[in-house]
Amino acid sequence: MKTYFRLLSFAQPIARFAFPYIIFTVLGVIFSTLNLALLAPLFSTLFSNQGGELIEKPESLLEVTSSLSYYAQQANLTYGPHGALQLVCGVIVVSVLLSNIFKYFSQRVMENLRIHTLLNLRKTVFNNVMNMHVGYFSNQRKGDIIAKIASDVQVVQFSVTGTLQVVFKEPLQLLAYIFMLFATSVKLTLFAILVIPVSAFLISKIVKRLKEQASQAQHLFGLMISYLDEALSGIKVIKAFNATEEIKDKFHQENIRYSDLGRKMARRQQLSSPVSEFLGVTMVALIVLYGGSLILDNQSELSVSDFVAYIAIFSQVMRPAKALTDSFSTIHAGIAAGERVLELIDEKPEINDAPDAIDIHEFNDAIRLENLSFAYPSRPVLKGINLTIPKGKTVALVGPSGGGKSTLMDLIPRFIDAQEGSVTIDGINLKKIKQESLWSMFGFVNQESMLFNDTIYQNIAFGNPSATMEQVEAAARIANAHDFIMDTENGYDSNIGDRGMKLSGGQKQRICIARAVLKNPPIMLLDEATSALDTESEKLVQEALNNLMQNRTSLVIAHRLSTIQRADTILVLEDGKIVEQGNHLELIAHDGLYKRLIDMQQFTEA
Repeated sequence: MKTYFRLLSFAQPIARFAFPYIIFTVLGVIFSTLNLALLAPLFSTLFSNQGGELIEKPESLLEVTSSLSYYAQQANLTYGPHGALQLVCGVIVVSVLLSNIFKYFSQRVMENLRIHTLLNLRKTVFNNVMNMHVGYFSNQRKGDIIAKIASDVQVVQFSVTGTLQVVFKEPLQLLAYIFMLFATSVKLTLFAILVIPVSAFLISKIVKRLKEQASQAQHLFGLMISYLDEALSGIKVIKAFNATEEIKDKFHQENIRYSDLGRKMARRQQLSSPVSEFLGVTMVALIVLYGGSLILDNQSELSVSDFVAYIAIFSQVMRPAKALTDSFSTIHAGIAAGERVLELIDEKPEINDAPDAIDIHEFNDAIRLENLSFAYPSRPVLKGINLTIPKGKTVALVGPSGGGKSTLMDLIPRFIDAQEGSVTIDGINLKKIKQESLWSMFGFVNQESMLFNDTIYQNIAFGNPSATMEQVEAAARIANAHDFIMDTENGYDSNIGDRGMKLSGGQKQRICIARAVLKNPPIMLLDEATSALDTESEKLVQEALNNLMQNRTSLVIAHRLSTIQRADTILVLEDGKIVEQGNHLELIAHDGLYKRLIDMQQFTEA
């Protein structure tokens, strides 16, 4: 129940929905019950010409069916049989109309509550995911996160908030029916009411394992979404390696596991309905047998019309009872999905702003890394790094793969935190700076051009929505992108497709550079920005990068060493340590690792 009430907290302010819902539901239940109670006076009116006895006025209005039959008989005596029949039928029509009007308004209120809860829940989950540190996503399946935000939240809204409606309305309706049954015949009702605890016991046995199965089903669905995401993202690789059938089979096997579990859950869920219905019909038959025998033997105070109304009311008792038992099976799936959603909400980022963190608005001196060491759980990556990046200088990182270049770059904007040592900007430790303020100091251009399924204008203006077309165009010119943009169908308003699939690699990279130019940050981080490009594209992109780095502090990772020969300082990293440091000519003269890397590239290109 703790999980249920936590999920329900996302419906706040719930009072805005609860009070009107209670009012509409109570009125709907009253008139819905009255519809069946009016059967007694209807039959009394019809049977009045068949020698029916006069009904004495009941001492209390709580004797509902007797009271209604009495007033129907009085109408018959006043207006005649036809007039009384018209009056009773009119009252039934009005009662049904009012019942359905109030039912409609109660459902509207509950639908608003459901959508409001879904809105808050999905917003909270997504916000928390976006607040997580970058390193969190390295250990998570993207498909599982997507499944929790999309599928699990959907299950929660239909089961948990739907159950809220059942938990309030159906017991109220059940109590109204039971009241009517007692008001009609205490003796018969005491005999009949035994079916409710028996039914509840049997249903609880049926749905006992549903929560465990529902949790497993949501996990398997997350795996399927992960495989789907990987398949769509890597479709070219899959085709190139003739692995289509293997991927199909992998997805199909997970699909089978998920479907088999779904069948088991459905069998349990669907069994509760026929069981409760069978028990209900059985009890109706027993009551007809028992009550009918009493009437035939003249041992019952009930009239035939009251008995028929009693049977009609009791036949409806199983409807709210059945809805309640069905909701028990549904809520297990909702609670299981809710636990997965709350698990994501409860996840806390490992990197947070310090309570006394400050904002920074300019970069004046240098970035310093002092005795910096970083290790993943499986292996150490950086060991005792000491580095100074002065303002306005370009520093390049080179070296063999796995040497720690990308990790070092991720430490500077504090995407990850080092276990030892410190990183400072203008002498201020990064841990004392608010993260958003820190990120505003940096521009990023990565090897993988991350673009969004939107127009070229929106992609360049990303992060700066107030930018004018003139500013966007100026940034595109600096990035050598304006000419090819104007050659597209709609210019800056052209849609570039998912992840920029409608553009070439060089074009995507120049759009990314234009985005960084428009941001106009004092510090640039360039992670192998030209490594995946052909020679012609590389030349255009490199020109754009040179324009971008003018009058800025830049940290560059490059595998193509020809692109960083103009760097003020080149650091050679190997096995997590800086093994060489200097400009291009100094490192060539040193005849060390950098010289060997240069020679190998020249040999390969030759």
